[in-house]
Amino acid sequence: MLSWGLSRHPLFKPYVALAAVCFFWGTTYLGIRMSLETFPPLTLVAVRYLISGTLTLAFAWYRGLYIPRGKELAAACIAGLGTLTIGNGALVISETLIPSGMAGLITAMSPFWMVGVEALLPGGESLHAPTIGAMALGLAGAALLVTPGAGPQGAGHSLLVGFLVLQIGMAGWSFGSIYQRRNAGKAHPVVAGGIHQLAAALAMVPFAWLVPHQPIHWSTRGVGALLYLVVFGSLVGYSAFVYVMDRLPVAVVSIYPYVNAVVAVALGWLFYREPFGRRESAAMLVIFAAVALVKRYSRPVAG
Repeated sequence: MLSWGLSRHPLFKPYVALAAVCFFWGTTYLGIRMSLETFPPLTLVAVRYLISGTLTLAFAWYRGLYIPRGKELAAACIAGLGTLTIGNGALVISETLIPSGMAGLITAMSPFWMVGVEALLPGGESLHAPTIGAMALGLAGAALLVTPGAGPQGAGHSLLVGFLVLQIGMAGWSFGSIYQRRNAGKAHPVVAGGIHQLAAALAMVPFAWLVPHQPIHWSTRGVGALLYLVVFGSLVGYSAFVYVMDRLPVAVVSIYPYVNAVVAVALGWLFYREPFGRRESAAMLVIFAAVALVKRYSRPVAG
């Protein structure tokens, strides 16, 4: 009876979707690293979202769901370019430079960018002293990860470059997420997510084609990892993310980077024995504390 009552709660489905985002997106850091054994990074992004976006919109068309046009379609495409072309593209590139668990841990800083981008956009809340102080604390935690001596010997430069690439990605992701929330139209969030994915793929195809890269090295594990990303990272995970952004407060949704980071670090160590010692643990605690303080002293992002 209790489970039946919970399932009828109006927020039951959004919270189930948030749980899916928390877990499945944590596993995608490992999935990306495995996929990169077969595909060049830009090709991986283009192929992944071309498949998932096409499948999502084909399903929407088959079911007769509303598919936006005009300004609403343009807004969804712009959001997709920010979140996926720039955001996920930068993440994939970063994993050619740094371990997958490290990428997940650095990405836990994304609420800093969410607050910062919101402050820069018209009508956004200005930054104030407690928030700025918390962000400075988070940067101190990041410094533990990227300063000389962090990571394996000789990996300092790659860590720094990977960290900077992820900052570009988090900025793009934050802009796309807030833009979508501010310009949400009549389309179901899952349909909007399909447009994001297809727009991101089409924007990435020219770069994947023109930028010099290594050839594809076909392997069962790499192709299997790509299919996992398509199903659980995109069809399930990204659709769930767009859905919860439309249904739950940003302050609630923003817990997912914490869980993603823990899952990514654990899987990176389990499958690739990625190093994670006392220095990384201390950095994780500092970053998590800083993110919590930013959330504590920031008002909810306007819908």
